[in-house]
Amino acid sequence: QVQLVESGGGLVQAGGSLRLSCTVSGRTFSAYVMGWFRQAPGKEREFVAAITRSGGSFVYADSVKGRFTISRDNALNTVYLQLNSLKPEDTAVYSCAMDPTNWSAIYNPAEYSYWGQGTQVTVSS
Repeated sequence: QVQLVESGGGLVQAGGSLRLSCTVSGRTFSAYVMGWFRQAPGKEREFVAAITRSGGSFVYADSVKGRFTISRDNALNTVYLQLNSLKPEDTAVYSCAMDPTNWSAIYNPAEYSYWGQGTQVTVSS
């Protein structure tokens, strides 16, 4: 059984930082592309970042580029999302996802096979 468990969310003031983690069990973690998505109240789920199996390549949404950093540790079966210079508009539930059908599909949440339960990030102004 595949499990993705996120942690690290919380309440932070604008300009602050958080580090989200997503630990995977039940699969060979290093074999899968990983992504992060977020969903704010009343809005659709949106792509945040994705990283290749080796961690050597990554892609970001324009809205987070230069502020967020995705990384992974295949020895620990964990993918991270470092959130810096947070803004109130970053407030959302952040979820990790695994195994998109192919790299070109990383932006579409429907293309991912497995999801975590999400962790809340709230940024106060």
